[in-house]
Amino acid sequence: MSTTDETRVDGDLEDLAQAVADQVASFLLAVREVAHRGETATTVPLLLLEVSQLLLAGARLGVMTDLVPQEPYEEETGPDPDLDRVREGLAGLLGAADEYVEVFDPFVDPPELVPGRISDDVAAIAERLAHGLAHHRAGRVAEALWWWQFSYVSSWGAEASAVLRALQSVVAHDRFDQDKHETIELERIAAAEKLDDDSS
Repeated sequence: MSTTDETRVDGDLEDLAQAVADQVASFLLAVREVAHRGETATTVPLLLLEVSQLLLAGARLGVMTDLVPQEPYEEETGPDPDLDRVREGLAGLLGAADEYVEVFDPFVDPPELVPGRISDDVAAIAERLAHGLAHHRAGRVAEALWWWQFSYVSSWGAEASAVLRALQSVVAHDRFDQDKHETIELERIAAAEKLDDDSS
């Protein structure tokens, strides 16, 4: 991003901040709705969609030059939102699919496998995003962008990526395991019909 036109750069940052704020607000609203609605069948697809869209916003922050906050100390944003109900709601909806295992760092040899929970990670991501959104809504755009970028690189980017892979795995197992069971059932039916034909 060029720095020759300070007004244009500020405008670009304003646009980026608003786009990220809109995506964050959408994510927070959707996650609460999914957790409180209690519809097991739609939990994984909706989370997969929301996390995918969120990671696009995070990638835009990640490829930017490091943002530097204008003030040396972070302004208070008030109490963090209570996300225990979201965490508990998602855990109940996901059941056994909540727990997964992730490679902590693919560049470490040997790779370290760490356990995780989708419900815990989604709640943690939501908490960090909400913190930045509070800055943005208070008019501290640079502070919001700095926080979102810093927390993306240091925490929620990796957490969201791990959650996305886990959710994709749940979808794949549900789809392919079902196809496998249907194939086996069809083979059993065909074998039974053949036995009936041979015996008649």
